[in-house]
Amino acid sequence: MQLTAPADRTTESPRTSPRTSRRTGIHDTDGMAVASFVLGLLGLLVLNVFLGPIAIALAGIALWRGTARRGRALLGLGLGVADLLVLVAFMSADSTLSWSL
Repeated sequence: MQLTAPADRTTESPRTSPRTSRRTGIHDTDGMAVASFVLGLLGLLVLNVFLGPIAIALAGIALWRGTARRGRALLGLGLGVADLLVLVAFMSADSTLSWSL
């Protein structure tokens, strides 16, 4: 295990370099997919007016960037839409701009 970077980077071959062996940003998009799922699920219970659109945006970005967790991003997208539908349903039932339990 090497704790410091080598002094001369020209001796590294491109095949063994960890920077070129994986696509950059794929870890970020996987995190966005999981975050959209969690926020969409949490948004069904609380703060759906904020968490629903955030879940939709994160899922859209993750799908656009080509995440490996496509199913999780699609679930986050669906839950984000469900958050907004629950908000609309409760708002129409209460005839107010917000809802409470």
